[in-house]
Amino acid sequence: MARAAVPGRLGARLRWLEARLTGRHDESDTARTLVFDVPGWPGHLPGQHVDVRLTAEDGYSTQRSYSIANASDGERVELTVERIDDGEVSPYLVDVLEVGDVIELRGPVGGWFVWRPDEQKDPVLLVAGGSGLVPLMAMIRTRRTLGNRVPFRLVYSLRAPRSQLFVPDLRTADPGLDKTFLYSRSAPEGWPRPPGRITANDLSAGGWPPDFEPACYVCGSTGFVETAAGLLVTLGHDPRRIRTERFGPGG
Repeated sequence: MARAAVPGRLGARLRWLEARLTGRHDESDTARTLVFDVPGWPGHLPGQHVDVRLTAEDGYSTQRSYSIANASDGERVELTVERIDDGEVSPYLVDVLEVGDVIELRGPVGGWFVWRPDEQKDPVLLVAGGSGLVPLMAMIRTRRTLGNRVPFRLVYSLRAPRSQLFVPDLRTADPGLDKTFLYSRSAPEGWPRPPGRITANDLSAGGWPPDFEPACYVCGSTGFVETAAGLLVTLGHDPRRIRTERFGPGG
């Protein structure tokens, strides 16, 4: 999941670290997970992101921000990058970067859109649109790694089956994690819900009742986030318990 890097925010107080690509694999027809070894990495919370800086031989430099996909694990950082065809950074990361290549990372960044398993004991509702699943997947993986018993529910909206991210992870039996898949353009044959945008009924059926006071995390494009967060409020969820993260192509 990518954002344009914003100068002057928290990331500016962190130092740039060299990150060496040690592995990569396709997640969908347009997305790839990149695994980096980052000496000096301090660890991260699920939901945080990093700034990525690429520098050309002529000195030209550009930055983007990407959500971290993995649970904190030593000096390993995984980024799942979706290729934006007219983008400046994502095509290089997805199509050009080779194992052994080095880029620069700065982070972790962010303290609001995070799940803190040692502090938060309420049920969790994750609502993802497309590659907005990436930071939420870090929460799911952290819960699994820790053997945490807080109940999770995931409502994942994607365009079509071929667009799904983290297929092996989401097929793994994960006690206490309920998963609902929504398709906006084309659904698998025989799927009970016809293709379409997320609705209040989807969130009511796949989420938690408002009186359970779940912690809600909504991530995706600006339009998706505004719609989903608005539906949660309409259903009676406390706006103060809804945390949102938006993404889009960098400028």
